[in-house]
Amino acid sequence: MWQQYRKTFFPMQALILLVCAGLYFFLHMPIAAVLVFFAVMQLGNLWGVVWSARLKRRLARDAQRLPLRPS
Repeated sequence: MWQQYRKTFFPMQALILLVCAGLYFFLHMPIAAVLVFFAVMQLGNLWGVVWSARLKRRLARDAQRLPLRPS
């Protein structure tokens, strides 16, 4: 999981900061709402990394399985 998080850390953080800055400067949202949005995006990022790592492990496990073995 941490390898995936390290690989996507900077692009995702840049996107999150860009979206939050846009909400604050262009849509004039209050700072409290922007901070809540920031926290939710961070949690979504972590959840996505965990989900991606789980899928990657499942695909690796299925690739090692014998072709005629029943599921």
